[in-house]
Parts: sequence; C-alpha cells; structure tokens
Amino acid sequence: MDNMKPHQTHKSHEEQKSNEEQLPPPPPPIHNMMVVGEKSIYLSHLPMFMPDHQFQAIFEAEFTKGGKNVGEIYFKDRQSHPKVKMYTIMPHGSFKLPTLFRPLPPPRNSFKATLFRGHLERGGEELGNFDVKIKRVIYAEELDGTRTKPEELTYVLFGRPEELFLAHLIAAPPPDFDQLISVKIDGHKFTEQELQTGVQVVFLDRANTVVARLKEKEKLEGRGHVTGAHQFLDLNVEGVREFYFEESELDAAGTMGTTAAEKKAGF
Repeated sequence: MDNMKPHQTHKSHEEQKSNEEQLPPPPPPIHNMMVVGEKSIYLSHLPMFMPDHQFQAIFEAEFTKGGKNVGEIYFKDRQSHPKVKMYTIMPHGSFKLPTLFRPLPPPRNSFKATLFRGHLERGGEELGNFDVKIKRVIYAEELDGTRTKPEELTYVLFGRPEELFLAHLIAAPPPDFDQLISVKIDGHKFTEQELQTGVQVVFLDRANTVVARLKEKEKLEGRGHVTGAHQFLDLNVEGVREFYFEESELDAAGTMGTTAAEKKAGF
C-alpha cells in the first residue's frame, strides 16, 4: 500500500468508472395489476410516481392455458368469495409496460402471470398460473407531470352495458389517488361501441380529492362524455362496490404505509 503511486490510484478510479458505465441498465420492473369483473376480465396497472411505474393503464383481457380460455376459474372463485374485493396478478418476468399499448398495434399483447385472491403483496392466496392475453386497451396515459389535474372529480368509465366500473383519472404528480368502483348509471344506456370508444365521467360539484371521491351506496349527478362526441350526457351515478382504493403509493413522500382514508375504506 505504501509503495502505490498516486497516479495508480487515479487510474484505478477511472477504470472503475468505465466498468460502471459499461454495466447494462437494470431490467424493467414487474408490473402488478388489479383484476375486476364477473362477466369480463379487466386489468388495472398499479401505478406509482416513479420511473417505469408512472403509467395508468386499463385493459380488457383473457386468461388462457394451453390455448384454452380458462377465465371461468377466476369468475367462479370471485363469485364464491363475495367478501373479497381485490384480485391481483403478478406477471412472470419484467417488461416495459408501454409495450402493451405503444405504438398501435403494440409489440406485445400477452404475458404469463400468477393470479392471486387478494393483494399479492399483502397476503394474497395464489390461484394458478395463466397466459394473459390483452384483448383491448381501454385507457393508457403516462403520469409524467405534464398533465393538469382536473379540479372536478373525474373518472374513466369502462366495462359492459350490464357491468360498469369507474377508475379515478390519475393526472398529476402527488398527491393523487387510485380507485376502482363498480357503478349503476341512469340517464343513458351506454352501448358497447361507446364504451370501446372511451367515456369520461365528471362530477362537477365535487372536488378532485380523496375525501370527495365517489363512495359505495352514494348517488351523484355526473356529466358523461364519449370521446369524439359533441354532446354531454346527464347521468345519475350510484356507487356500488369499491374494489380498490390507494393513496399511500401515490403520495408526495412515497410512503408505503396505510393511510387513515385507506383504513377507513378497508384497504
């Protein structure tokens, strides 16, 4: 050590820096997703305001095994466990989430995953491994800080005419929240075409906050808008069941603990 010359130490640092620069970038993360639906399967990516995770994305999907549709495994399990709100999937291996929706058509439309009854990171029970086939991209936006958060409570409507869900529109960096809630809607009978085109629902008299979010058994007057349509729709919306609510993973501090609002909602 005493015989080492200063320029040798400097060279060692330069070589180390060069080696670090040559290291391959870390692989993309695993993109866990919520699962809802008793007639069709819908997936909602669990987003966070951090690189690779900053996407709100909702898909219609199929579960298959050996080329055979095995969605009934999920449907029957959900129907036999009516008190369980959350079902989740964990993809096998990592991939960049935008490859499921960019460009059109995207380079990826399927992946392997494990299905869990409950939250896979919070004691969920494994139900099996399946091939997940993306049938349709319902909504996909990057949470990159360039979008303005609506002042009014705003949701994305998706599902089928007989099975409707609202997903809270996440628009801007924290604070914000993720929510999936099933609803009943009067005032307009949405068609399959309208739901596939894209529909937003805004509650004009509600602030876009956690406290003011649509709750179970709550009835509100909302304004619906089908993408590309000129007219707005007057809707009577009733919250049926809140399947998912999360704010701690979308807060300013990046806290992973459970908030008071999440505890009150049973999450």
